[in-house]
Formats: sequence, C-alpha cells, structure tokens
Amino acid sequence: MTTAFTQATYLAAAVAFILSLKWLSRPPTARRGLLVGEIGMALAIVGTLVHREIISYEWILVGMVAGTAVGLPLAVFMPMTHVPQRTAVSHAFGALAAALVGTAEYYLRPGELGTFTMTVLSLEVILGYLTFSGSLMAFGKLQDLVPSRPVVYRGQNVTNLALLFGVLLIIPIGGADMPTVIALLNSYAGLSAAMMGFVLDNKLLIVAGALDGSSGFILSVIMCRAMNRSFANVLFGGFGQVPVSAAAVEPRSVRSASPEEAAEILGASSAVVVVPGYGMAVAQAQHKVRELYDALTKRGVEVRFAIHPVAGRMPGHMNVLLAEADIPYDRLVEMEEINPDFPRTDVVLVIGANDVVNPAARHDPASPIHGMPILDVDQARTVMVIKRSMAPGFAGIENEIFYLDKTMMLFGDAKTFVGEIVKELASARGAA
Repeated sequence: MTTAFTQATYLAAAVAFILSLKWLSRPPTARRGLLVGEIGMALAIVGTLVHREIISYEWILVGMVAGTAVGLPLAVFMPMTHVPQRTAVSHAFGALAAALVGTAEYYLRPGELGTFTMTVLSLEVILGYLTFSGSLMAFGKLQDLVPSRPVVYRGQNVTNLALLFGVLLIIPIGGADMPTVIALLNSYAGLSAAMMGFVLDNKLLIVAGALDGSSGFILSVIMCRAMNRSFANVLFGGFGQVPVSAAAVEPRSVRSASPEEAAEILGASSAVVVVPGYGMAVAQAQHKVRELYDALTKRGVEVRFAIHPVAGRMPGHMNVLLAEADIPYDRLVEMEEINPDFPRTDVVLVIGANDVVNPAARHDPASPIHGMPILDVDQARTVMVIKRSMAPGFAGIENEIFYLDKTMMLFGDAKTFVGEIVKELASARGAA
C-alpha cells in the first residue's frame, strides 16, 4: 500500500515539476508555475516519508528542524540584493547532500554495486563535491570575500583536474561571468541529483534532476550567446583581466549634474529608457525607480526599461527587482528589441549598470568585453548615469560612455538620487 502511494505521489510530483518549469518560462504564468512547483515538492516529500524502507524518523526530524532553522531566516531576512549569494549557497547545500548520499551508498553497499551503478555513483559524487566547492567560491566572489577579478596562473587547465576542481574552476572566472556560472552550477547540481536517482532507483530524482540539469545548461548556453562567449572561454578564460596598456589611462573630465537639472530634462522628455544594473540592487532603489516611473508617466512621458541578459549577478536579477516594485512587466524590454529605439530616445537613465552599456565592446579588440552585445545607450540624445564614483565595473575597465559630451554623471547613492529627482518633479508639477 505504501509503495503504491509513494509511486503515485512521485508521478504526480514529476508532472507538477514539468508543468512548473513550463509555466515559469512566461511572466503571465510564472506565479502559477511557482505554486505548482511547491505542490510538487510537497508531494515528493510526503511520498518519501511514507516509504517502506524508512524504519526510523528521529534523524529525519532532526534534519528537518535543522534545515528549517537555517532556511526560514534565509528566506525571510535575506535582502533582494543578496539573492545571487543565497542561490549559490542553495546550490552548494543541495550538491553536498547528493555527494554525501553517494558516499554513504558506496560504504553501505560494498561489493554490491554493478558497473552501471558504480559509474553513475562516481559521477554523482564528483559533480556533487565539484558543485559544492564551486558554489561556495561563487558565493565568496559575489559577497566580495574572494576577489571578483579572475585569479589565473600558468598551467591552471591541467591542475583543474585535481580534487579541488570546484575551487579551481571558479577562481579564474571574473565577476562579469558570475550569472553564467550560477546557471552552470545549477545544471551541475541537477545532474548530480539525477545520478543519485539512478543509484537509489528513484525515478522522481531522475526526472527532477534531469529537468534542473538541462534547464540550467540551456540557460548557460543562452547567456553565453548573449555575451558572445563560449563555454570554454567562460570556464577556462580570465574574463575581466585588464591589459596593462588599457589600465594606464590619463584622467579625463566628465560633466556632472544635480537632481534639479536631471528632473528638468527628464520632465521635458517624451521618451525615456531606464537601464537598471547591479548598482540599483545594491542601493535597493527599485521602489524609488517605481516612483520615478509613476511621476514621469503622469506627465505623459513614455518610460521603458532596457534589460540586458546578464545585468546584475544572476539570470533575471533585474526582472525580479523591478517586479518586486510592481513595475508593469510589459514595460520591461529585452536588449534585441529596444536597441533599435535608442536613436529615437530623448533620455537614457542608467542606474548602476556599467559593462553592459560600454561602447568599447563594439570597437576595441583589446577590451576584455569585446564582442559582448551591449545596450546601445550611447545612441540616445542624452545619457544620464547614476553612479557612486568613477570606479570600473566587474570587467575592470573604464566606461567610454562616461566621457561623451551627451553624458551627464549623477554622482550619489541611487536610491537617494532617484528620490531627489522624484521630489523635484513633484515640486515642478505642483508649481505648474
């Protein structure tokens, strides 16, 4: 009876996971996909808890309590700006669990493992520990505990075959490639879970792991194409290295502006494009950006948001932040669709983005971002850039757009500066 119930719940959970992934691929159905995925996971847990091979629940309860004690605060108190780090930690924990299960199976069943089982078990353990250590390194880079610049050395591709592959896999990768790395680590974790399903003869793990692994892999490929990068280049390159010739650049002057000047120009515009970046996430400025959107829209200004595929530190980072601020999803426009519109745009407001708007990617072969598709904001009539300082982005190079005659630098915290612009717009509207 319990076996039949377990298999039934596993089948229902597998169907729920497939539907969840399908619905999560489209914004209008994403909430439904999330709910169905949660229901599927609940079914999988219930089906496992009544499995006939479970003879004691003490350690299971201990694990559930410990996991809840760690996971609940992470979910409730983790700020949106740290979601990439939390994602990396989740990958690490999931992969470690798969690796530990594989290790335990090896010692619990000595001499019982056939060639196929031993092969998939080995893959499970290798991928599990690789993803665990690699995800921790990714967390360190995202959290600035480890330098975000690539750490490269002679013969690194040979030593990467060592036991510390996960660590050595991540340290040569620069911060600009972290969104792709996060997706790839997600793929590794899923493949490890699928291998664990073969070892345990658990069809649900096979299905769920295969879905996770394949979707993460496909996302990595899509993001590499968006950056004009190859997998080999991401995994073994040193993205973000600054050539010596490019590092020594003579100081150049820039034109700065106040919130009052920025508000006057924005208020007189007919078409504005906002380009969000990681700086917006750090400042938690998304809600102020929503206020700016409302203020300009009331004036009859068309406001849209240009989304670069790798803006932020994880796939879809900017989409999540703007959705949190209840900005209409139809106002978010992908790079390929909005690039032809920049020449007809009055003002582009760049908030904390850097490398994804740097024209050097188009014409400078010596640049580490050369060939990466960018948002063509330099073709707009006026460019405003909100930035704390002139510090370079993840790629470690200066942004040419800062020095254009049409560019106005708005120095300060993004949340505070956008708030001041909103106040100026409100004052001007009240005076009118």
